[in-house]
Amino acid sequence: MTVFAIDDEPKALRLLHEAIAQAEPGAEITDFSDGAAALKAVREQGLVPEAVFCDIELPEMSGLAFAAELKRLAPDAGIVFVTGFPKYAADAYRLHASGYILKPVGADRVREELDYLGLRREEPKPDKLQVRCFGHFEVFWQGKPVIFQRKQSKELLAFLIDREGRAVSAEEIAAALWEDDCSLTDAKHRIRNLLTDLRKTLREIGMEDVLIRERRQLAICRDLVECDYYRMLKGDMAAVNAFDGTYMSEYSWAELTAGRLYFRQ
Repeated sequence: MTVFAIDDEPKALRLLHEAIAQAEPGAEITDFSDGAAALKAVREQGLVPEAVFCDIELPEMSGLAFAAELKRLAPDAGIVFVTGFPKYAADAYRLHASGYILKPVGADRVREELDYLGLRREEPKPDKLQVRCFGHFEVFWQGKPVIFQRKQSKELLAFLIDREGRAVSAEEIAAALWEDDCSLTDAKHRIRNLLTDLRKTLREIGMEDVLIRERRQLAICRDLVECDYYRMLKGDMAAVNAFDGTYMSEYSWAELTAGRLYFRQ
């Protein structure tokens, strides 16, 4: 792993270098006292970092200005700001920074940020159902959209994913999907039909195990689902930055979760 450490104070730079080395012993760490020198290394030497730990208050070119230019030259570089001033946090995240550490820097915090960068790059496993919750709800299998025969079969899956693997009863499903428009008896009949249809759709792609039915309750196997919502809950900064305030926007029952994620962000 190629890592840049940038700080204009020699002692702070040494401590930052040591923290990175302790957190990731195999890292190739290059130290810079200013952003201009780091950008020159990228442009002229082709030295492209996977991660950058950069002080915000730098001479001549600020850390924020450096980050904006680096993102143009190396869009995949993960940028973690290091500073003694928490007031810069909002500006840092507007630049889609991967993290933000307050001084003094310790190896544990560096390790956490490197872990986040690892999560950010992690490709969805081929044996997982890929789901997009931000914006409109969409489901993919091996890069192709999953086609549902009934809109409410898809909505039932969305509701189970929103529950994060928790078991839900027929009453909860009915309240979400139909509110007070039908009796519980009718709702249970509808749910049985939707569940049959949903199982058929998932069976066709070999992912029927995503659904769990036990003691007249339904749930999804969270370990078989890869989605932006779950990554955000884990603290993945790429997912946090991808959230624009909309979540399963076609479903009214999802507004509560959307509001919770907005205030969490």
